[in-house]
Amino acid sequence: MKRIALVTGGSRGIGFGIAVQLAANGFDLAVNGTRLASDVEEAIKKLKDLGNDVIYCRGNISSSTDRENVIHQVKEHYGRLDVLVNNAGVAPKERKDILDATEESFEDVISTNLKGTYFLTQRVANWMIEQKKNDRAFGGCIINISSISATVASVNRGEYCISKAGISMATKLFAIRLGEFNIPVFEVRPGVIHTDMTAGVKEKYDKLIEEGLCVQRRWGEPDDVGKVVASLAKGDFMYSTGQVIMVDGGLTIPRL
Repeated sequence: MKRIALVTGGSRGIGFGIAVQLAANGFDLAVNGTRLASDVEEAIKKLKDLGNDVIYCRGNISSSTDRENVIHQVKEHYGRLDVLVNNAGVAPKERKDILDATEESFEDVISTNLKGTYFLTQRVANWMIEQKKNDRAFGGCIINISSISATVASVNRGEYCISKAGISMATKLFAIRLGEFNIPVFEVRPGVIHTDMTAGVKEKYDKLIEEGLCVQRRWGEPDDVGKVVASLAKGDFMYSTGQVIMVDGGLTIPRL
């Protein structure tokens, strides 16, 4: 029986890189996103072409109704869920100094990146516990995609940094709570990754990377993150719950 993975924000960017690697490793997929199904047809086709069953579950994880609908679709189609990858996230619509940032922007970012992820995890965790009780061989896991911004401060996007720091703590909390059920929870922290989210700052980071921002002088790619997630999802690190895996090309290594 193929294992099932739900990837939030899985139709583009890092999420799509994760979905590709999971599909390549034999997972059937539920891909969540906010775009219309017609807008993600190409991405879903690419995943299906890897030989797996793939469904698209449209919904905004900041909405409790949408979260429940996504879970319902996965249950209806697959009847089970082995892996949750919490990847969906948004950046501030405008990068503003924390002295000028608005409550509206804070609420928008926190609602998706932190609140939505937290309560989707809560919902899935309870379902995984139920599956574990019904099948002792069940080997589920939860993987949170945060960011180096969980610890690296950017004063022109404070709401984003705070949301990712919250995800880091949520990883620890759920890892502790689910330990008795042997359901590990991991945090993956990407660095500067080449996606549509970073397109607007490409010139800036091209220069910084060339000047040595990262130990490995290149942009990260979605596949770099996807390969790490696939390894975690396969169960290669089952005794490492609560741990952080950096995918940042050495950016956060302290250097003189």
